[in-house]
Amino acid sequence: MIFSKFSSGFLLSLLILFTSAAYAEVSVIVSANNANASIDADTLSRIFLGKTSNFPDGNQAIPVDQTEGAVARESFNEKVLGKNSSQLKAYWSRLIFTGKGTPPKESGSDADVKALVANNPNLIGYIDSSAVDGSVKVVYSF
Repeated sequence: MIFSKFSSGFLLSLLILFTSAAYAEVSVIVSANNANASIDADTLSRIFLGKTSNFPDGNQAIPVDQTEGAVARESFNEKVLGKNSSQLKAYWSRLIFTGKGTPPKESGSDADVKALVANNPNLIGYIDSSAVDGSVKVVYSF
């Protein structure tokens, strides 16, 4: 009886933990010095899939991914790019093999991506919304 109460409480705690992680808000960010005020999901997808290399204002756009397996990356890939990690690996493998593209550089955690993006108006990345501060500008959230 005691074991079943512990197990139920423990399982409920795990469920809450995973549910909150799965629904954490992600913000797509650019440098505070970037002129773009917002960017739609289609344009973001085109930038991160290597189909365009420019922001809507015409300036160069260089995408930065978080490391593989990061919650923000998985969420971004599925909600903005419409692909899971296996589909993206296959997509980039084809482009690399044919010489038609290279995937975005990986740059670690929220703090790593934010530091890079804050210091370069040509970079664009995504981080957990709770990590946003005045050094970057949010151009899209989900």
